[in-house]
Amino acid sequence: MTQPFVSPLSIAVICSSNMNRSMEAHGFLAKKRFKVRSFGTGDKVKLPGTAADKPNVYEFGTSYDDIYNDLAGKDKQYYTQNGLLHMLDRNRRIKTCPEKFQLCTERFDVLVTCEERVYDQVVIEFMESKIPSYNLPVHVINIDIQDNHEEATVGAFLICDLIMMMAQSEDLDNDIDELLHDFENKCQRSVLHCVQFY
Repeated sequence: MTQPFVSPLSIAVICSSNMNRSMEAHGFLAKKRFKVRSFGTGDKVKLPGTAADKPNVYEFGTSYDDIYNDLAGKDKQYYTQNGLLHMLDRNRRIKTCPEKFQLCTERFDVLVTCEERVYDQVVIEFMESKIPSYNLPVHVINIDIQDNHEEATVGAFLICDLIMMMAQSEDLDNDIDELLHDFENKCQRSVLHCVQFY
């Protein structure tokens, strides 16, 4: 029997390629039994290649297994040393493939983005282009996280701290400003926040 979720909050964590930052946080929040999904907002899934001008590019929906096998076939030693195969192995244990946020029809209570550019894509390109039909609020929050393994781990802890604070609130819409102020003081990082409507 699966364990129940610890909170009714429905959460999405969003980065550019749904590979590193959003997946680290997704895995962390899922282990804490939060209802969470993760996404990317980029045109394609991009991973570093053996040269700066030769990234590995995949379509969203390409399985983590296929990407793992492709990179292992290209240069297993290189992609093991730079951590990509380890990251993909973690990812495929969490879900099947990277997902594009713009194609998702599910509604969430909280959208957490991992960089300002992704926040802008979510708010301006996606949420503001929709006509609200349910009049349900969603809190969109950005915490800037550098796209490397170490920062993704730190970011996952920060996102989890924030979500735990939000889950303890009895009136999130009313408490959010004070809660975010406390969070910023605690972690010494500024966050962006707005409310959009589904």
